[in-house]
Amino acid sequence: MENLLFRFLEDSYEEMVNIRRYLHQYPELSFEEEETPAYIAEYHKKLGHEVTTEVGKRGVTARLVGGKPGPVVGLRADFDALPIQEETGLPFQSKRNGIMHACGHDGHTATMLVLAKALNHIKDELSGTIVFIHQHAEELAPGGAAAMIEDGCLEDVDVIFGTHLWATVPYGVMQYKDGAMMAAADRFEIDIIGKGGHGATPHLTKDAIVIGSQLVTNIQQLVSRRIDPQESAVVSVGSFEAANAFNVIADQARLVGTVRTFNDHVRDTIEKELERMTKAVCDGASASADFRYYRGYPAVVNHAKEAQYLADCAAQVPGISETEYMKPQMTGEDFAYYLHHVKGSYFFTGAQHPEWEEAYPHHHPKFDIDERAMLLAAKIMGKAALDFKN
Repeated sequence: MENLLFRFLEDSYEEMVNIRRYLHQYPELSFEEEETPAYIAEYHKKLGHEVTTEVGKRGVTARLVGGKPGPVVGLRADFDALPIQEETGLPFQSKRNGIMHACGHDGHTATMLVLAKALNHIKDELSGTIVFIHQHAEELAPGGAAAMIEDGCLEDVDVIFGTHLWATVPYGVMQYKDGAMMAAADRFEIDIIGKGGHGATPHLTKDAIVIGSQLVTNIQQLVSRRIDPQESAVVSVGSFEAANAFNVIADQARLVGTVRTFNDHVRDTIEKELERMTKAVCDGASASADFRYYRGYPAVVNHAKEAQYLADCAAQVPGISETEYMKPQMTGEDFAYYLHHVKGSYFFTGAQHPEWEEAYPHHHPKFDIDERAMLLAAKIMGKAALDFKN
């Protein structure tokens, strides 16, 4: 049955590419997806699957019931895009100004749809049920996963698997990890309130830019001097705004940044210390600040047995040259929420073309994938779904 599945996927590769390229031309931003979920739902309906739309508002689920009893396996793919102007020059480049599939979610969706078609082809011999979870809004917190779960997408699901086509990992390589694989992703905002004035009389002001600069410098010591060196954490200031005329000292400044952690204790410590540090710096300059901390996605923590199971499945897939135990990534993913409810694992499918001079990272205007990786991803997830036993 596995060989039949693989042959069907190989014969359908051109369709997979066509779907990916169509979706690539018509990307939709997180929480604004309308055409994409409609396209997904229609595809599954034509296969005769039980389809539910507007799951968590914009998600889609489809159920394929096999001809034999067995477990319920969930497979997840996301489908939202990013507010990025594409610069790839591809013939199927985005037709929507300022919106781009710069993270491979078009490929994830194409992979899942054709895999659904392939599994449907052998449904009479299939043991159990497959739930295809097409998720909206992965790119923007609070994301779509939590809302879809709340709406019942994991009801009676025994295990869940998902993959990310990873453009900086060579084609043919499958990366897996048990435990913490991707980081919790939080956001902080700090509004510094000083006292402005003329650039020629700084002694009469409380310079918000100087205060903000001091705070940025101090933040660099937060991880190195407040966190156990055996733990991992990142604190980065991504925006520093204080626009004024050249001869005006700023009365206000805003810092916006991100915190990435794997451990809940470290996460709590950084939030507390970041707020304490902000207050201390501002108090020292007789200024004040409004500190806000927003918790984003939790860390993706894979279940050990399921992570190893995926690696074992991948090792038996033709075209996979290596299964690599990876280091944790500081990027975030709301797949984490699914793993809070059912056992499962997430993995990376290498999508860097061997002939590329440079592999552009995710969220880059020139991001692209080796489309052959979609076929490998489909085979790994298909085999995992076929072979899984409770």
